[in-house]
Amino acid sequence: MNSIKKSNKLANVLYDIRGPIMDRAKQMEDEGQQLIKLNIGNLAVFGFDAPEEIQLDMIRNLPNSSGYSDSKGIFAARKAVMHYTQEQGIKGVTLEDIYLGNGASELIAMATNALLDDGDELLLPMPDYPLWTAVTSLSGGTPVHYLCDEANGWIPDLDDIRSKITPRTKGLVVINPNNPTGVLYPDSVLQALIDIAREFNLVLLADEVYDKVLFDDMKHTAMASLSTDVLTLTFNSLSKSYRACGYRAGWLVISGDKQAGADYIEGLSMLANMKLCANVPGQWAIQTALGGYQSINDLVCEGGRLRRQRDLAYELITAIPGVSCVMPHAALYMFPRLDPEIYPIKDDRQFFLQLLEATRVMLVQGTGFNWPHPDHFRMVFLPHEPDLREAIGRMAKFLKDYRIKHGTERPEFVQAALPTEGSVQTA
Repeated sequence: MNSIKKSNKLANVLYDIRGPIMDRAKQMEDEGQQLIKLNIGNLAVFGFDAPEEIQLDMIRNLPNSSGYSDSKGIFAARKAVMHYTQEQGIKGVTLEDIYLGNGASELIAMATNALLDDGDELLLPMPDYPLWTAVTSLSGGTPVHYLCDEANGWIPDLDDIRSKITPRTKGLVVINPNNPTGVLYPDSVLQALIDIAREFNLVLLADEVYDKVLFDDMKHTAMASLSTDVLTLTFNSLSKSYRACGYRAGWLVISGDKQAGADYIEGLSMLANMKLCANVPGQWAIQTALGGYQSINDLVCEGGRLRRQRDLAYELITAIPGVSCVMPHAALYMFPRLDPEIYPIKDDRQFFLQLLEATRVMLVQGTGFNWPHPDHFRMVFLPHEPDLREAIGRMAKFLKDYRIKHGTERPEFVQAALPTEGSVQTA
């Protein structure tokens, strides 16, 4: 019997956030083992619920949700998004410039499909949110990764971007706040990226899903508020800021030089028509969310749950010998580094699979985010504080055993691990 094979289009597609380690974790759970999941930003699992007023508005509007909506989305939700762009200082956005989708993910796939011909190139950050690389490949394009420099706080390397632009380069993707590093880019960097896009006639694709998940009194600037003469697509959703991942309610906003992008925009509208419409009940949540009380501020402020957990996770993870991390000022993640001299890892997927089996703690290896070296990993800080302490404590023991096994455990590590008078061991 002839086997039925997957499409060749999937040959270069990788999405390890839900990859082989996830498959093994599911098997372990089926066996009755309890895991601590630090691998994915699914907030509901950790007790972060969507605001009650959003839930109630969806319920009240269910009788109005049985039919298809306009392919771009319901009027009230698009009007709310338009008002939000005005608050952000984005100029010239009309209702016709707004598309609603089943989360930002669907709209990202739609945007790349409409933009890229076979062999066209899209500039993506490295590390990236791997959906961007996957949909670029599925669209027939070639993902080209530009360096975000850890030594410079994970800021994009502008010279590296310029060196990778070719006649086939169609667009520049900017993820800000950044997933997986948790870094927020300053306005000067955004302006420099816009200058590059203008110089080389590139479309800007701004992934700003975490624009409200900000710590330490940081302020987010919408890239489209600065790129008034460059065609810019901005992606956002309710998933993170409003703890509504399962509602699948996202939006795409077109701004900047829309005249130059008229043919591309026609392609976007064609694809929107083909999918008929986004999930209608989720669309009803958008107006209430954007216009209501912003409860995310209570979570990220000094003393808020997310802020406390960010601080604790950073303190504990950087206390492990040979582990360093750039402090995340936004989003739900950190991207720690394992010193290769202390942790000589050759295959990081296999390493974190072994860590899962030994500790029942689930993480995603750095190469899963298209980072080229096996020396990083992404972790979320969503679990409650006792679970964070437990998870990072198990990781610390696993890493200590690894150092001993590979002969990289040093006397200063042992000394540093000894509790001082009045201290409390947390890992």
